[in-house]
Amino acid sequence: MLERQGLLERDAQNSYLAGDAVDDDPLSQLLGSSITYRIAVGPQAGRKVFTLQTLPACDPDDQLGEPVGKVAGFSLHAGVAAKAHERKKLERLCRYISRPAVSEKRLSLTPNGNVRYQLKTPYRDGTTHVIFEPLDFIARLAALVPKPRVNLIRFHGVFAPNSQHRALVTPAKRGKGNNTNATDDPQTPAERHASMSWAQRLKRVFNIDIQTCRACGGAVKGIACIEDPLVIKQILAHLQHKAEAGEPRALPESRAPPAGLAQGLFD
Repeated sequence: MLERQGLLERDAQNSYLAGDAVDDDPLSQLLGSSITYRIAVGPQAGRKVFTLQTLPACDPDDQLGEPVGKVAGFSLHAGVAAKAHERKKLERLCRYISRPAVSEKRLSLTPNGNVRYQLKTPYRDGTTHVIFEPLDFIARLAALVPKPRVNLIRFHGVFAPNSQHRALVTPAKRGKGNNTNATDDPQTPAERHASMSWAQRLKRVFNIDIQTCRACGGAVKGIACIEDPLVIKQILAHLQHKAEAGEPRALPESRAPPAGLAQGLFD
């Protein structure tokens, strides 16, 4: 009765996830409200989000064999696996992981102006729709925006940076378990933590090597990094003018990514 009247909210399992005492960052409050299905802003802040349960709840005893682990309010699903030769299945899995956070096809407005979102898969309690007030829906979208300079991919187990077996499972054979370079000069802390340059990333991703001269094969030395769009346009216009005047190699020809990269992502 107290729950139906809104005087009592049962959330004993996940109440600590709200993170009210973590820090004073407004985004932390939005994140805590999002993962606990609470209203983040507005006059009803702190209450449970309004849901529509249009299907009967599932029987808790009828869930045998479901490969989902739940500990302390967090869940890990291990029901999808792809073998090395199942490239199509791996592609579908990667497309599923890279999908947008919100599907516009299942997003609509109620007659009173609230935002109604239809779930792709109903919850165990029969919930098929979640309804937000417009301001609270914006807060939910803000909670999905990652913080700047924060790694979005975390590796655990043998893929973790400090794992002793990481060199055995990574293509580059880099990690604490790699002793092939034990006789080489040890790197300084600055060298170990130095990130790749933009030229190295360009070569690694698109196979475009701008550090090697195509004419003589020697090393190319960078003399300046120009980022001002106005200066870049002036330089390109000057080179284009010299190219039209017949001066050889005044303007290098444009280069696109190699043709091999135009194939499928998983080819």
